[in-house]
Amino acid sequence: MFRRHAVSVTIVACLTTTFISGCTSRHTPAPVVLLNSQPEEESGGFTDDTYTVAKGDTLFAIAWYTGNDYRDIARYNKLSAPYNIYPGQVLRVTPPKTVQKRSNSQARSSRSPSGTTTSSLAKSSVDRPTGQAYGESEKVVNNQSVKPDSSNKKRKPNSFPARVNRWVWPAKGKLVEQFSQAESGNKGIDIAAARGSAVLAAADGKVVYAGDALRGYGNLIIIKHTDTFLSAYAHNDTINVKEQQWVSAGQKIATMGNSGTDSVKLHFEVRYRGKSLDPQRYLPTTRP
Repeated sequence: MFRRHAVSVTIVACLTTTFISGCTSRHTPAPVVLLNSQPEEESGGFTDDTYTVAKGDTLFAIAWYTGNDYRDIARYNKLSAPYNIYPGQVLRVTPPKTVQKRSNSQARSSRSPSGTTTSSLAKSSVDRPTGQAYGESEKVVNNQSVKPDSSNKKRKPNSFPARVNRWVWPAKGKLVEQFSQAESGNKGIDIAAARGSAVLAAADGKVVYAGDALRGYGNLIIIKHTDTFLSAYAHNDTINVKEQQWVSAGQKIATMGNSGTDSVKLHFEVRYRGKSLDPQRYLPTTRP
């Protein structure tokens, strides 16, 4: 009897505390929830430094699985076209320490007493990546603040934004299939429209793949948006961009087709470190 009474008192106390805290919270402004908010604090995905090649793997597929640019993986492992790999081979999918940027003080400390550069520093200067930058908020020219344009002009090396600035729908049409978390389910969304309909970049980024080497995707475009986010556009009829080209959100990158499938549609995916995500978590709630 005593235990039952104690439990009842505890429940009443909890309910009272919840009610009071709920009332007092009304005096605090409610958190602002933006439309098209971007839940980009993801977990999971491929985080290892290396990948062991399995039977049937290609460098392009490994880059897609791990959320990388295949050119980067090729450079890390000193591979050249046609990028032949074999089962059991261990590939580095993150930059080796020798290619990471060093500060001036580290560079000075790498010199020998005679003033000559050590072999490790020489290798670093040779192997350092020469990628383009992306996502600068503004720059200063002649003492004036100038916003960057959206053209494909040269940018500083190795700089992607921390977050995607804006997502847009990659095509107009009917949403015929949605994302599924099932192991064999659809890993993106499918949008059906007439052949030749415009396919648009869903966000600013750099084209890291354009071709038909990934089985089941047909003519495919992959765009890198941040260091961890990629988007893919499959089954295109024509491809209107080239690898290493920078594109803007809403820019036409392809036309819709049925390559690699049996109907005219766009298959669109968003991935974080190679992990498939529901694209509708990122796209605007209102479809075009």
